[in-house]
Order: sequence, then structure tokens, then C-alpha cells
Amino acid sequence: MLDVTRLRVLAAVARHGSVTAAARALGYAQPSVSHHLARLEAETGSRLVQRVGRGVRLTDAGRMLAERAEEILGRLESAEDELAAHAGLHAGRVRLAAFPSALGTFVPRAAAAFAAAHPDVELRFTEAEPPDAARLLRSGEVDIALLFSYSGAPPADDGLRRTPLLTEPIYLVTPAGLPGDRIGDHAARRWITGCERCRTHLVRCCEAAGFTPDIAFTTDDYVAVQALVAAGLGVTALPGLALAAQLNPAVRPVRLPGHERVVSAAVHGEPPDPPGVAALLGHLARATATALTPL
Repeated sequence: MLDVTRLRVLAAVARHGSVTAAARALGYAQPSVSHHLARLEAETGSRLVQRVGRGVRLTDAGRMLAERAEEILGRLESAEDELAAHAGLHAGRVRLAAFPSALGTFVPRAAAAFAAAHPDVELRFTEAEPPDAARLLRSGEVDIALLFSYSGAPPADDGLRRTPLLTEPIYLVTPAGLPGDRIGDHAARRWITGCERCRTHLVRCCEAAGFTPDIAFTTDDYVAVQALVAAGLGVTALPGLALAAQLNPAVRPVRLPGHERVVSAAVHGEPPDPPGVAALLGHLARATATALTPL
């Protein structure tokens, strides 16, 4: 069986890039880190690190094991928190990863209600787009991940349990006063888009309307996107949460029929969920009831 301490050392070397930096981060002597790496190579029968000049780099086997080590260590930390909370040693914590427009709308209301009901439970947030949030969830670095998927996208098969929270409409966003309520009306204009999933959805919508969009600007900042539109530099499509969080008065949103985005709260592992996770899931579901502002 692999030694947890040695896995922690390998993960630290992968994260910090050298034996010296890993030793400093772990509070170990450098020879101790080198010893643990050598013992781990003996246990696995694989070469995990290579000497490069005065430093080291991970082999393919080392990188693979380091990724698994991060997941294992995260799961162990989560298990320790849950057991400690149940044993009454401390109140525990709940960690949430969420994308920006969720953090700008319903997450603060859910967090405030959670804090009022459970003042001794520590609540932590991490901003992350869905692919990164799902990775953090699988590695045990967060307990809940807020994810979204667009209508027409294939169903996810990543082993996560999803609870749908709301379905938000998608809007065509143009400068105020600019005519055209359909995507095809703006085939000749430049377009603005955000994350990879948002870009894929936009391209799919435009191609369904008979053209390939000229994407001139890419940014995940929905405030910046609207500012670019307001300045006449392009048009875009935005989900309802982004417009509920911040609506620039110089843009005109028009709902696109048949285009939606489903927001879900995802957890990893079999039910039942730990008490803190279950409680936050409930507060998130209640907070989404008033998350969207009619436009």
C-alpha cells in the first residue's frame, strides 16, 4: 500500500516544481524529501523523478501519480473534516466553487442564510468556471461545485451527482437602439464571447442561423462584455444570471427562444451528503428562486 506521507511529498514536488521548494512548503529537510521520493519509487517500482541540472522533473509516471495523490489527499482531508464535525471536535467547513455570475447573484444570499443558520461552520468560496470547478470537486478541494450546461449539449458523464437549481434564458445583447432581434440579423457584425463552453454555444447558435461568427473579443468578465457592446464594438449572447448581476443601461437584451442554460450544484461520492454540504445545497436551491430579474 502506498504511504500517504510519501504521496504528499510527491504532490508537493509537482506543485512547487523542485525538491527545495517542496521541502520548504512541507517544513521538511531537503534530504528527507529526497528520501521519501526514493522510497516511493521503490514502493511503486517506477521512476517518478528525473535529474535535470540541479533540479528534478517528474516523469510521465510521476505526473500521473502526483495527480492521483492530489485527489487522494483531498479526499482524506474531506473525510477528516466530516469525522471531526460528527465527533464534535470542531464545527467543520464547507467549500464551494462557483462561476462569476452565480457569485454575483444567488450565492451571497445562500451564504448569508447558511451563516445565520450555522454560525460555527466555516464557509469558503473559490471562483471557477465549470471545467475547473468539476476538477476541484473530484480532487476533494471543494465540497460543492456550481456547474452549467447549455441546451443541446451532450449529457455529462463524469461521475458527479448534479442537482438542477435553475434554468436561465439566453439573451442576444446589442447596443441600445440597434435593430435586429434575431442572431441572424447580426451575421455581418463582430461578436464577443466568454469561456470555452460559452464560445462553443455561441458558434453553434450562429451556425444554426447560417453563418460563422467573427469573434473579435474574448473575456469571461460579463461587465466588460456589456461595456464592449455598449461601445458599439460588437454584439454577444449572455445568460440571464450575467444580466441579473449587472445590466448596462446602454445595451438591449432580447431573449432568444429555445436557448437556455441549466445551472446545477454538483457533489462527488455516494449519498448521504455530509450535514454541512446538505444544508448549503438547500440554501442554494432556495436562493435561486429569486435569482433572475425579469428583463
